[in-house]
Amino acid sequence: MKNRKHKAKVFRPTAFSFPYLAVTVVFVIVPLILVLVYAFRGDDGSFTFGNFAKVFTQKENLIQLGRTLEIAALSTALCLLLAYPVAYILASKPFNKMAILALLFIIPMWINFMLRIFALQSVLTAIGIPKSFWAATIGMVYDFFPYMLLPIYTVMSKLDKSYIEASTDLGADSVQTFFKVTLPLSLPGVISGVSMVFMPIFSSYAITKMMGDAKTTVIGAKIASLFENQSYGNYGYGAALSFVLLVIVLLVMLLSNFLTNRTQKAPKGGVA
Repeated sequence: MKNRKHKAKVFRPTAFSFPYLAVTVVFVIVPLILVLVYAFRGDDGSFTFGNFAKVFTQKENLIQLGRTLEIAALSTALCLLLAYPVAYILASKPFNKMAILALLFIIPMWINFMLRIFALQSVLTAIGIPKSFWAATIGMVYDFFPYMLLPIYTVMSKLDKSYIEASTDLGADSVQTFFKVTLPLSLPGVISGVSMVFMPIFSSYAITKMMGDAKTTVIGAKIASLFENQSYGNYGYGAALSFVLLVIVLLVMLLSNFLTNRTQKAPKGGVA
């Protein structure tokens, strides 16, 4: 009996979370601690705020940070403008019974993003669009579009159609029904899609490096160049930049969670 109780304690469901916890500690928490240590460490190994002083006093960093925010915000907005009507159509009759249509938009996610960008770059070059800010933005939208479409489509496909029927019965037209019922109920998917697109775009630099010009350098490229340069002083500077980027991403995540919780607690949409 004691052996059975001992085995039951060992094989509790929580025991299966230990491998995930170990991977998180080794590959997430420890690297973040190292970044934090380097960010506050000077060339002589002493504690210093000098690395952060470099981040906020060099005009180039602020320009690149602003450009990164601009590209991320614009790409996210374009993804939303394109993905929302597509998700709306796919979730409506008769397309909602054709799951293969939604799959066609998701299939590109299975292909390595570098291959997709190389292909898009060839297409843009063929039609006369050079490497530029807009070419980089098109690359971002092309690459991250499925990440915006999927959460919005998932929420819309699960909407309770009785709310729409009730809105129609109360005398609302299709436009009123959309703005007072469909749009409010689909906001959790929109918020999730925006966070899934904005945060990776904000921290990525490969696409802008491949498709942008010299004026399209983002803060991620600056961080990569600092760590690629085998100099101890650059590690601290790059770590400080990385930490600032991390704080901004965390703030966006907190805002996203706040808005998601608020939309879930809000009363269901209806016709006034």
